[in-house]
Amino acid sequence: MNEALLRELVPAVIGVLVRRGAEFAAAEDAVQEALIRALETWEADPPRDPTGWLVAVAWRKFLDAARAETSRRGRELAVEEEPATGPVSATDDSLWLYFLCAHPSLSPGSAVALTLRAVGGLTTRQIAAAYLVPEATMAQRISRAKRRITGQPLDRPGDLGTVLRVLYLVFNEGYSGDVDLAAEAIRLTRQLVAATEEPEVSGLLALMLLHHARRASRTGADGRLVPLAQQDRSHWDTVLIAEGVAILQAALARDRLGEYQAQAAIAALHADAPSTAETDWVQIVEWYDELLQLTDTPVVRLNRAVAVGEADGPRAGLAELADLDPNLPRHTAARAYLHERAGDLEQAADLYAEASRVATTVPERDHLTREAARVRQALRS
Repeated sequence: MNEALLRELVPAVIGVLVRRGAEFAAAEDAVQEALIRALETWEADPPRDPTGWLVAVAWRKFLDAARAETSRRGRELAVEEEPATGPVSATDDSLWLYFLCAHPSLSPGSAVALTLRAVGGLTTRQIAAAYLVPEATMAQRISRAKRRITGQPLDRPGDLGTVLRVLYLVFNEGYSGDVDLAAEAIRLTRQLVAATEEPEVSGLLALMLLHHARRASRTGADGRLVPLAQQDRSHWDTVLIAEGVAILQAALARDRLGEYQAQAAIAALHADAPSTAETDWVQIVEWYDELLQLTDTPVVRLNRAVAVGEADGPRAGLAELADLDPNLPRHTAARAYLHERAGDLEQAADLYAEASRVATTVPERDHLTREAARVRQALRS
């Protein structure tokens, strides 16, 4: 059975139940039960109309639950006479669910989990495995999120920026457990591109594809982190790069620049370069300047400083870094890299070691520790 195809039907089915009067939380629960039933029966007896089958089964599940609550008997009788099937507007339902799951009252973690459940169609177990937490913990997180948005009016305008941030959070979780969250984020963003004409949505999809194209080269066979300058570019996925560039060019042509389009433009310049030395760093700095006009954050300024160090020399990059908070994540690592390029090997070694002590992930810590050892070995040579 194609589980990915099955998950794509989830937003439409939830939308049908909600339009018939089910609360979002109850509809989502009923659809999850229908999905489990589908996984148990479809391989041996696939339905002619998968969406209609899911709607019918989910609606029965919802009515069974509603009958158990006598206080809601009147509502049940009012809606029970509606047909078990009906027209399905998958695009509209998907878009509405994106906005509902990225509600501003939810924490980023809750919004991501709820999006993966309601729009992605993943089970609680799959989401828990992806986040390396117990299934009961994830179930509680999802339940709290659903309670928080229960009763929200369906015509409330959504915040597209929040939706895009949630999708990018999903993408950056990468891969763990039996669910590839990066691939899942790309799938969901493709759906959103089909549901809206906003160029920033296309910009985010292009950014994801360009980053995903380099995935195979980001770690070595031993699991070690491989920085961009040392990656084997022959392992980059040229098909994904070409698709990402084409999507980006179409978005930029609409002349409504946004932060994801600017980031994708930077990623495209990296993807287009045969090597780090041959990268168009001057143009990358220009795109960082555009990005700063859209979102002036310390992280953007740090990345721009490194790009300046490549374009105008390491001393220029260090001068840019001097204006930033030294406690900023990766600030010390960036200083170490630029000092090494400037020939200050002793200081670079000390900074690499210092950066390793404050690294937030084990692969990053190990990489910086090896960099410190490498530079110290060079000093002794």
